[in-house]
Amino acid sequence: MAKKKLEADKHKDVLLAEIHEKSDAELRDILDELYEEEKKISYERRMLHGKIDILRAELVERLKKKRKSGESLISGKDIELLSKILASEGSDFPKL
Repeated sequence: MAKKKLEADKHKDVLLAEIHEKSDAELRDILDELYEEEKKISYERRMLHGKIDILRAELVERLKKKRKSGESLISGKDIELLSKILASEGSDFPKL
């Protein structure tokens, strides 16, 4: 499926490269296709952000419960990760 999408993207790039050869109707059709694609991507992005918000809220609630019960909010793993981040150069930070 990803290969099919890649081929479709290449096809659209060719369409844009040959833009001066297209009629007004063809340009409108291409524009409509791109608007539709943008709408789908925007929907997927909003869904992703919704999931991120839900996960963040869950983590915040868990931290609140830990704090309320007197548990430490910072673990040894957190300290180790912070040490790695501070010791690393550039954007090669360890994944969380």
